[in-house]
Amino acid sequence: MGSVPVYPWRLAPDGLATYRQLRAKGLRPGGSSVVAQLERPRRRREPLVAYLYSLDAAKPVRPMTPAKWAALAKANAARRICPTCGHDRGYVIPTSLGQCVRCADSRALAA
Repeated sequence: MGSVPVYPWRLAPDGLATYRQLRAKGLRPGGSSVVAQLERPRRRREPLVAYLYSLDAAKPVRPMTPAKWAALAKANAARRICPTCGHDRGYVIPTSLGQCVRCADSRALAA
């Protein structure tokens, strides 16, 4: 991103915000491109970079429709169903195990 201004960490001018700051205010970039970037130095590694967007070009976040809420609920429910036993465990199945804790423990005991 050599064509945008680079500011030191916490020294960005007013009127610019990161994506997370926009979301906290109920805004989104709205198709506008990155206006500047912040760089936070780190020891022995490349600096952390945060992209900045203009508050003037930001648009309000689109509201969730009933169809989006339903799709989100369905996706979250699918994350709770164990693929091995098929039960809704009431928690998100760990991706590291690939199955519920009960099924993972029974396989470990059987092995």
